[in-house]
Amino acid sequence: MGVWRRLLVFGGVSLRGCGGVRVPLGGSRLVICRRQFSGAESETLKQRRSQIMSRGLPKQKPIEGVKQVIVVASGKGGVGKSTTAVNLALALAANDSSKAVGLLDVDVYGPSIPKMMNLKGNPELSQSNLMRPLLNYGIACMSMGFLVEETAPLVWRGLMVMSAIEKLLRQVDWGQLDYLVVDMPPGTGDVQLSVSQNIPISGAVIVSTPQDIALMDAHKGAEMFRKVHVPVLGLVQNMSVFQCPKCKHKTHIFGADGARRLARTLDLDILGDIPLHLNIREASDTGQPIVFSQPESDERCKLT
Repeated sequence: MGVWRRLLVFGGVSLRGCGGVRVPLGGSRLVICRRQFSGAESETLKQRRSQIMSRGLPKQKPIEGVKQVIVVASGKGGVGKSTTAVNLALALAANDSSKAVGLLDVDVYGPSIPKMMNLKGNPELSQSNLMRPLLNYGIACMSMGFLVEETAPLVWRGLMVMSAIEKLLRQVDWGQLDYLVVDMPPGTGDVQLSVSQNIPISGAVIVSTPQDIALMDAHKGAEMFRKVHVPVLGLVQNMSVFQCPKCKHKTHIFGADGARRLARTLDLDILGDIPLHLNIREASDTGQPIVFSQPESDERCKLT
C-alpha cells in the first residue's frame, strides 16, 4: 500500500489616508477626499467585506456517518481519474479491513463507477427515504449511473446538475464510513465548486498523464482546490510509461516525468507512477479492478 499510505495521514483592502487632493478637470476642480482609518476601523472594514463576500455561499456540513472525504480530480478528461479513484478505494479497504470505505461518483454526465465496479440496478430506499448504496468488493457505491439507463445521455442545464449533486451528497444512507472516495468530473466548474463548498474535504488527489496538455489543466485543478481551502495531498502520474510485453523496451508515450516537474512547481508530493498497461485497462473494462483481481501484479503494486 506504499503509494496511498500518505493519504491516511492527513485579498484584503489597503486604505491609505491623506488630506484632500485637488485634481484639475477641464475648467473646474475635482475634489477627492480620502479619510485616514484607524487600525480598529480598518479591521472592521475587512470583517464587513468578508461578510459581504460570504453571502450566498453554502455552509459546509459533513455527510452523515462519513469521517473523511477524499476527492480524486483532474483538470483534463481521459487521464485515468476514475480508474485511480476505484483502485484507491479498494486499496484503502485492503490496507485495513476494519475500515469501511465508500465510493461516490459525481461525474453526472459521464459516470464510470457502475461499469468499473461491475454494478447495475436501482438503489433501494431506506425507511427515511434515503438511497442505499450498491455494494461490491466490500465498497459501498453511489452514482448517477444507477439512476439512468446506461446509454441515455443527460441533457441537463446547470441547475438540474446542481440538484442532482445535492441529492448524491445528502440523500444517500452511507451508514458509517471511515473513508468516502469521491470521483469528480474533469475541469474546475460548478460541480467541483459545489462539492468543495458543501462538505468538509480531508484532501484532494490530482491525476494527470505526463503530457503537457494534461498538465496545464492539472495545474489549474490543484490551484482551484487551494483557492477553496481544500488540502492537495499530491499528484498521481498515470500512463507514465509503456513497456513492450515482448521485448520489454520502455517508451514514454506521453512524455517523461511531466507530473513530477509539476509537483515540484506546486511543492506537492508524487503519490505514485501508474504505467500504461493492458492489464489495468482490461480489469477496468470488465469490472474487476486490478487492486482486487490481481493483487500480486506489478501494476497493482504501483497503484498502492
